[in-house]
Amino acid sequence: MTRGPFADATAVSRVGDGTYTAAVEPGWDIAGNANGGYLLAIGARALLDATGRPDPVSVTGHYLSPGTPGPLDVETELVKEGRRFATARALLRAAGRPVLAALGTVGDLAEPPGALLVDGRPPDLPSLESCVHVVGTDTFPPPFNRRVELHLHPEDVAFGPDGRSGIPRVRGWFRLPHDEPVDTVALLCALDAFPPTIFNTDLPVGWAPTVELTCHVRARPAPGPLRCRFTTRFVTGGFLEEDGEIWDGDGRLVAQSRQIALVPRG
Repeated sequence: MTRGPFADATAVSRVGDGTYTAAVEPGWDIAGNANGGYLLAIGARALLDATGRPDPVSVTGHYLSPGTPGPLDVETELVKEGRRFATARALLRAAGRPVLAALGTVGDLAEPPGALLVDGRPPDLPSLESCVHVVGTDTFPPPFNRRVELHLHPEDVAFGPDGRSGIPRVRGWFRLPHDEPVDTVALLCALDAFPPTIFNTDLPVGWAPTVELTCHVRARPAPGPLRCRFTTRFVTGGFLEEDGEIWDGDGRLVAQSRQIALVPRG
């Protein structure tokens, strides 16, 4: 697969048995802190290299401290090696400070699929050109939006001319700039790339830092932009949950997510 800016920005270099170096690259941030899906993708690259498997299948990340631009040390540990899957841990540190702890099951998603039952469908979206392109700035929208391409459904643009919809939902298209293919690791970034669903409610709006993010990758996506939908049902106890779906151009569900994040204080 052709490399591109995302692949370069999430690359890891092996320095020892199960240990790697990497870097949080400038510009992948929101308010100075690296996007959570981007950080999880770095951890996943290390897990794949350590296990010799090509695809993440299920990866959970616990966010321990903000990721700011600079070098990272990554330690991995093999938990279980099986015929189809391997499970391993990764810990990302910056100057000795823990940033992200990840546990992942990895495998080969090129294997033929088994039984199929899909009780759902891709989100209904206007054409990519008819959606609202979120263009990154130095402040808001954040620099991260220069690194990925988001095109939001016009009804879900909280800061658009029509204001908040009142529905905790965000839908839109995702792709990487420069025609970079979206691999299964880039899906982890896509699952955390959209504005928080809470932006469309009458609740306090602000940075909603991720506490934990779990991503399930179902298949390698077909080339082209991806249809995405994120919804929230419960905002309680100072937390919100956000459920995500990503569908490719062939109408296949290729990834899902569930994350818990802190609710901004009003």
